[in-house]
Amino acid sequence: MTLMHQEHATHPHAHGPGCGHTEVPHGDHIDYAHDGHLHRAHSGHWDECEPAGHAAHQSHEHQHGEDCGHRRVQHGDHVDYLHDGHRHAAHDGHWDDH
Repeated sequence: MTLMHQEHATHPHAHGPGCGHTEVPHGDHIDYAHDGHLHRAHSGHWDECEPAGHAAHQSHEHQHGEDCGHRRVQHGDHVDYLHDGHRHAAHDGHWDDH
């Protein structure tokens, strides 16, 4: 899955351990949940870390929900669930990888 490179302009806050925002492991980096979206460090600035396109998670029988045991992260108008180093979001009867 490809990520969009969209710089988050005018972002004076420096994310890091203990900054108060949820750390979200994402492949080879850490995203920070902030105001309903996710930021990642990139070349001295912060990018929005959003998938480009739709990637269904194949063969995912586990149903995420309030008490499923996976961490919930608000992401725009929905909730993602942290699972095995990536985020799952409900979409049209299946789970997408974010």
